[in-house]
Amino acid sequence: MNRSKIRWCDHTFNIITGCQYGCSYCYAAQMALRFCGNVKQNLAQKHKYRMDGDLFILDKPFLSEDGYQIIYPFGFKPTLHRYRYDILDKLKQGQNILVGAMADLFGEWVSDYWIKDIFEICEKKSQHNYMFLTKNPERYTKYGVPDKENMWYGTTITNDEDVKRIHQLPSRQNTFVTVEPILENINIALADVKWIIVGAETGYRAGRIIPEFDWIRKIVDEADRKGIPIFMQDSLIGIVGEENMRRELPVQLQIHKRSEKVNARLQGNCMLCGIKEDKNQMVTLSGKTIRRGKTIAFGHMCHSCFKQWLNDHNIPVPALEGLYEENSKGDE
Repeated sequence: MNRSKIRWCDHTFNIITGCQYGCSYCYAAQMALRFCGNVKQNLAQKHKYRMDGDLFILDKPFLSEDGYQIIYPFGFKPTLHRYRYDILDKLKQGQNILVGAMADLFGEWVSDYWIKDIFEICEKKSQHNYMFLTKNPERYTKYGVPDKENMWYGTTITNDEDVKRIHQLPSRQNTFVTVEPILENINIALADVKWIIVGAETGYRAGRIIPEFDWIRKIVDEADRKGIPIFMQDSLIGIVGEENMRRELPVQLQIHKRSEKVNARLQGNCMLCGIKEDKNQMVTLSGKTIRRGKTIAFGHMCHSCFKQWLNDHNIPVPALEGLYEENSKGDE
């Protein structure tokens, strides 16, 4: 589980890596080649991996002879990292997670059972929002992706020819579009999508295309006309200026939920009315068995019940407001 450098998500979840599209501008392919070691030598160590047709499966991290992990031992060839299946256990606080930042999970070469495993993992950790992104949105419907409030299905477009992908997104679900990298002046018509992301090509590739200001403005105007939040990547700052940058998230992605385990630790029930609240928003009841003994917390009351209890026993009501800080975002 990696803390993401992509500003529109919190983490990336890369159970599958690798892709067969061969895009010349692909940052993921460049990264994989940087951290692949000696691919020919890695392939010769057949005891460290197994095959699913022409796809690679790693049940354990691939270690070099020196004991260091090689993250992408087969370069950018599609690989299933099964040892990462429980990695979401590290996150307690709900996060916005991009699934498959180093792959196209819905590429035609990906096995259905790989996709099935990933959805089963995500559905068990329902406090998170999951974002999927593909250049093959038809497979969303072909596979039958779950219709869940915390599942977001996106597609990438870079030019006019790709615009048809927008209409291949699953209907009546959370869908979004990334126009990244924008390679030409696109005549985009946003259908029923809930979010759009725009960015320029990064890196130092020969022939790298730098978009014009008007290309970006056309997309922003279309998003505003449809009332769709738009997120502009930092790669656009030099083109549009910081003063024109928009970094908007849909309402659903602004809410971070907590896991049931964290809630069980942080929440309590009022001893009188039974309402459940965060303990640090309630009055903690504590006492000592002897004068210099240890103070032991034995329960909680909501503020309303505590005030009423004091009134019922003719005890002056202290000023409680402002004494309790708003609950923090919780564990990550």
